[in-house]
Amino acid sequence: MTIIQEDIERIISTDLPWHELSGKSVLVSGAAGFLPAYMVETLIHLNRTTLCDNPIRIKVLGRESLKNKSEWWGRVQFFLQDVCSPLWATVKADYIIHAASPASPKFYKTNPIETILANTRGTENMLNAVADGGKFLYFSSGDAAHCPDLADVRSCYGESKRMGEVMCAAWKAQHGVDAKIARISHTYGPGMKMDDGRVFADFVRDIRNGGPIVMHSDGSAVRPFLYLADATIAFFTILLKGEGAYNVAGVHQNISIRQLAMRLAHQFGVKMEYQGPASALYAPSPIQIGPIPDISRLQSLGWNPATMIEEGFRRTVRSYDDPLS
Repeated sequence: MTIIQEDIERIISTDLPWHELSGKSVLVSGAAGFLPAYMVETLIHLNRTTLCDNPIRIKVLGRESLKNKSEWWGRVQFFLQDVCSPLWATVKADYIIHAASPASPKFYKTNPIETILANTRGTENMLNAVADGGKFLYFSSGDAAHCPDLADVRSCYGESKRMGEVMCAAWKAQHGVDAKIARISHTYGPGMKMDDGRVFADFVRDIRNGGPIVMHSDGSAVRPFLYLADATIAFFTILLKGEGAYNVAGVHQNISIRQLAMRLAHQFGVKMEYQGPASALYAPSPIQIGPIPDISRLQSLGWNPATMIEEGFRRTVRSYDDPLS
């Protein structure tokens, strides 16, 4: 069994009301992305096992990258289009997971307009596609609470995510859309692109290449790290049991970038070194040590992160040797 298969089995074994999805249509936007792809894999697995008698009608929306998901052919309905474009009527669904958005600071300087539109115009399109009585899950970000300089192009991400949250509240108030929000912090795991540009992906790439783990700063920034399977359980918990907004973060693993690099260097037996600032195209966060996200609301629904950093990165690094990784 591959790492991803083991993760999906653990997600499915979580005590959640999966039966609510039986016979329903579920649409995932940005489905080929790192985070939502695990949700699609979970839905497919539910159809093979728990809900095989009355399966979920799975719809995935995205751009050309969706064509690479050949393992989904015959299991989901594909919609190849930009989330910001007018949607086909057949996109409408009982449950919508809106995850389509550039998510790496690597892209903020080169595609700030695309980032803004995915989180505003795209959110409008997705909110309007929720069937009567349906549910909507919006992938927001911890950055929505931290935009210190609106004149900095990097704020395009946090500010547009914040507006997306306001839109969820507005559609709920005016149209009765059952909108829920996941404010996602630093999540890593199988399926990350090695050229993603975020530090945890860089470290995994360095480890895969035999080291050294390269630091492009003093590493003093502190972040809460969360393994993908734990995050996916959180997303389904919010979708099926939640109401309002929830922080999704590995608060028990709130460590500095330097501490993370040192722990991984020791764990995988590679060196660590500093090579100076990264590319000028990269948009580093101005926030060094932010407040630890409060996950108590999500914990009240029965969720807790279970995967420690060493185990999470061991699984992540190993996953790239699995078939289809």
